[in-house]
Amino acid sequence: MLHRSADMAGVFFASLKQTLQNPRVRRAGAALFLFLAATLLLSFRFYPERVNLKVGQVAPRTIKAPRTVVFEDKVRTEELRREAASRVPRMYDLDPRVVDSIITETGEIIKAVARVAGDQSADVQAKEAALREALPFPLADGVIKALVRTPPAKLDRLGRELGGIIQQVMADGVRQEDLVAAKKAAAERIEFLSAEPAEKALARAIVQHTLRPNKFYNAARTEMLQQEAAEAVAPVEIMVRAGEKIIGEGEVVTPEHLAKLKAVGLYEARLSVAALVGVAFTVLLLVLGLFYYLYQQHREIYRETSYLYLIALVIAGVLLVAKLILAINVRQASGFSAQLGYAVPVATAGMLLAILLNARVAAFAVSVTAILVGMMTGDELRFMLCGFLTGITGVLSVSRLSRRGDLVRAGLYVGGAAVFAAVAVGLFSGTPPQLLLPVSLGLGLANGLLSSILTNGALPVIDYLSGITSPVKLLELTNPGEPLLKRLLMEAPGTYHHSILVGNLGEAAAEAIGADILTVRAGAYYHDIGKLRRPSFFIENQMGQENPHDKLAPTLSTLIVTSHVKDGVELARTYRLPEKIVEIIEQHHGTSLAGFFYQKALEADQKKPPNERDFRYPGPKPQTREAAIVMLADAVEAAVRALGQPAPGQVEGLVRRIIKEKLYDGQLDESALTFRDLEMIAVAFTKVLSGIFHSRLEYPEREGGKEDSGGSDSPKPARKGPGAGESDVAG
Repeated sequence: MLHRSADMAGVFFASLKQTLQNPRVRRAGAALFLFLAATLLLSFRFYPERVNLKVGQVAPRTIKAPRTVVFEDKVRTEELRREAASRVPRMYDLDPRVVDSIITETGEIIKAVARVAGDQSADVQAKEAALREALPFPLADGVIKALVRTPPAKLDRLGRELGGIIQQVMADGVRQEDLVAAKKAAAERIEFLSAEPAEKALARAIVQHTLRPNKFYNAARTEMLQQEAAEAVAPVEIMVRAGEKIIGEGEVVTPEHLAKLKAVGLYEARLSVAALVGVAFTVLLLVLGLFYYLYQQHREIYRETSYLYLIALVIAGVLLVAKLILAINVRQASGFSAQLGYAVPVATAGMLLAILLNARVAAFAVSVTAILVGMMTGDELRFMLCGFLTGITGVLSVSRLSRRGDLVRAGLYVGGAAVFAAVAVGLFSGTPPQLLLPVSLGLGLANGLLSSILTNGALPVIDYLSGITSPVKLLELTNPGEPLLKRLLMEAPGTYHHSILVGNLGEAAAEAIGADILTVRAGAYYHDIGKLRRPSFFIENQMGQENPHDKLAPTLSTLIVTSHVKDGVELARTYRLPEKIVEIIEQHHGTSLAGFFYQKALEADQKKPPNERDFRYPGPKPQTREAAIVMLADAVEAAVRALGQPAPGQVEGLVRRIIKEKLYDGQLDESALTFRDLEMIAVAFTKVLSGIFHSRLEYPEREGGKEDSGGSDSPKPARKGPGAGESDVAG
């Protein structure tokens, strides 16, 4: 039974291990780690909550301000602005067309009455019926009977007088709420007319029917004036001095108390479930957006799970540092503490990821980190903007890292950007003038310094844990004090100097075509370390000694020479060189032909030609532009060195011939180099070599047959012998 249980447990753990090694599961794990880390850091605090009071609650203890703060009393400011807005009267627009329309309508009614009254062909009953039909409102029978007997001339005069009354009543405008009063005023004026009662009754009926508002409420204009009045109210600023009592024990909490507690950073509201869900959902969207961007734009990074964990760790690390910095907000009594968001080193994430991955990924990660920092600081837009600006500055300042001093310079750039951002954001966010300059200089420069220190400190750890080779690691490898380079200098000095020249050539070519300069330089320095196993078998290390290849068969010589690639790979792995350097060592000869020994074998046995494949390097061919550059630089340096004292133009011809031979031999097929790249490489090689093999003076012999010593510029005879000029022997 126990044996069966053990077997089941073994199967379970084996299945679990296989599941965890699945790339999809590992990618999901990286996303989950970043989501949980960011959510926890944004939601919870490392320090105890100070106070959590509510309006109307009795304060359990006396609370004093830990520092001096000037802040805006938003509640009081809002009250004053509402009062100012309420004092703005409602604005109305007067429409003159309404009065014209009313007078026209009044005239038409009067004309209709006059037309009926003046009809001589109809009897009285017919006129009364026609008048009732023509009027748009009812009138008493007595008024109707009187109107049909009224002369048209009197009715015309009534119309003119009534029109004047309407213009007088509506001259200042009539609002809807004033309509009843306007009709009453018109009726009162009608009573003073020198007209018959029936005519006045008609006039009153016309006014009641036709009069309507001509003054209308303008909501947009009113709101604009109210807003202007509210904005004209200056913010109510309150100063809380360090040591001042904010609330005493036993006092009832008011909104003013809470405003002061929040301003000095002593008020911490407990995070509600709804707020926690909101934070988690926002973080989830940001994490999914980051990973989707990597999937769409950088598939090679998305597929490499170690890169995903690196991105997650860098962002989480910056958030952790931000949390520690912001914790000072409630612990210190300094005027800086409320502005400490400016010191959050978001640029660290940008600099690390730009160095280790690429600038575009770093810029996107900076955007995500800046948003998270803004949320962490209480949705402070100013800190988010400062983080974004400094982060992008950090990305740009290290995108072409080529020497150690670049990281220090990048820190200065980030500090300058932080100072500028703090000033700019502080001006429009209302930072008190007495704090603006100290905050900008102090926290801005601290941001740059901290970003540089964290980047420098994190790179070696990341190099060791992740296996990703950073430019700083490559810079360290090119230090002459590195163990392998010291061995190369002492045990194979010719190879060492050859490697340095190859590095100079490769660096110039890499810069010309935009390849990785540091990778090329480091790869060139170490490409021939395999020659440490048998340094005397390579012509540059023989120093006038007898060439051992003179006594060996060509096949054996080829085996010894080509084995320096395999020996170099083994030595590189022993010394834990980065994988990209190991690949250059392995690929720097590709499947090239050891031409000198192949030709020697042909001459030795012309009846049975040797198999060419036995005289080729094992490969593989260069897989990257950097490996191809090292191959070309290696071959060119060895060949040009064999020329001795080249004539002008001879160097360029040789450079182009060697590049062409490598191209036609298929050695560059898998390296992604273009014909344009090869042209630029040839120009770069020629420029460097022309500076090395420049024309030299011939010094006359002194008396006694001794030559004048011209130092390092004195001409030296070209080295002759087996393998001279062959890259497989000399380089």
